[in-house]
Amino acid sequence: MPRKLQLSGITRRDAIKTATSAGIAAAVSPFVHVNSARAAKTLRILQWSHFVPGYDKWFNNTYTKEWGKKNDTEVIIDNINLSLIESRAAAEVAAQKGHDLVMFLAPPAVFEDQVVPMNDVYAECEKKHGKPIDLAIKSTYNPKTKRFFAFSDSFVPDPVNYRTDLWGEIGMKPDTWEDIRVGGKKIKDKTGIPVGIGLSAELDTAMAMRAIMYSFGAGEQDAEGNLTINSPQTLEALKFVKALFQETMTPEVLAWDPSSNNRQMIAGRSSLVLNAISVTRTGENNKMNIHEKIAIAKAAKGPVRRMGLEHVMDCYVIWKFSDNIDGAKKFLVDYIDGFKEAFLASEFYNFPCFWGTVPDLKQLVSNDPKAVPPDKYAVLSDVLDWATNVGYPGYSTAAIADTFQTWIVNTMFAQTATGAETPEDALKQADTKMKAIWAKWKDRGMI
Repeated sequence: MPRKLQLSGITRRDAIKTATSAGIAAAVSPFVHVNSARAAKTLRILQWSHFVPGYDKWFNNTYTKEWGKKNDTEVIIDNINLSLIESRAAAEVAAQKGHDLVMFLAPPAVFEDQVVPMNDVYAECEKKHGKPIDLAIKSTYNPKTKRFFAFSDSFVPDPVNYRTDLWGEIGMKPDTWEDIRVGGKKIKDKTGIPVGIGLSAELDTAMAMRAIMYSFGAGEQDAEGNLTINSPQTLEALKFVKALFQETMTPEVLAWDPSSNNRQMIAGRSSLVLNAISVTRTGENNKMNIHEKIAIAKAAKGPVRRMGLEHVMDCYVIWKFSDNIDGAKKFLVDYIDGFKEAFLASEFYNFPCFWGTVPDLKQLVSNDPKAVPPDKYAVLSDVLDWATNVGYPGYSTAAIADTFQTWIVNTMFAQTATGAETPEDALKQADTKMKAIWAKWKDRGMI
């Protein structure tokens, strides 16, 4: 499996080497824009191209323009493919120059030494809107240094998306992982349509494999941050994924990118995927009839618990070398003040980390005019009961982020699923790599 850019070293010197070796030296130069002569200040924001296009249209063309006028600031948005965010961030650290705000889609704890702590931003938002959800705290706070290395405005639920017609024909629903294995095999044997859960070096696979691990009682660490990957529970999860792959899937999942599961489901080529509601929203917005056959279910229950992850965790950082630190902080605080607009613009994709900002969330998701049936998204109303952070039951530390960004868990499951390694050997290799990562970050005083 290909490896994603490793960001285990984030000094200026290391980042330059990392950026160059990844073939992104050209990215060190900032984007070129012509600034408005009328604005006293500039705020530059880097974030992904949202999977719900309506959100970018609102954020780029309405919200940020209105905020800019009120604050005498030209707001410049650079949207890039989600797979390029990590390399772009490394390039900016290497150059010590770049955007004022950078939004990651998973906790960016490895960059803690390069960012402005967000403790005061959280405190200001908490005064107005109450405490942030635990998922946000666990994803952006370092209990060792007592610093918030990022600020999370929102997260994206990661429910099960499944075909009601195919699952109805076998008289089953995908409530548990065992249901998914058994039912997925029946559907594949009958129709040739497989389950679609990635096993490659990409974000969705990383979340899906952790959802399985956590529901089996396994995890990378315990609540105190001690490495616990080498456990009987992890071994059982590996054996289960091997069976799931061999009985319900096809080899194409070994080369998937983060949008492959969306495309496969909308094309009618998967019976089930783990994904955000961008799948059904795409079908609805493009008037594709298949969206009426796709239902949403809670994260599947494993032998130990029902648990899934956030599909993505929006985590904003402000670089220490930002040209507009104060403006960036004010932007985040103001954004939370009006977050309900963001929730609606994202079509229920971006859920609030300050829950009180959308007080009628349950009512909204229970009656959506585009959905068939209208209460399709009501299942998301209790998402906080079954969604957790990367690194559960501990925090999303630098060691967790380093492991996540180098796809160690993804590789372990893919090697096992394909038979390239026995479950025992794949687990042993992962454990060895993760021990080195834990030792590195302990030496740096970050965990």
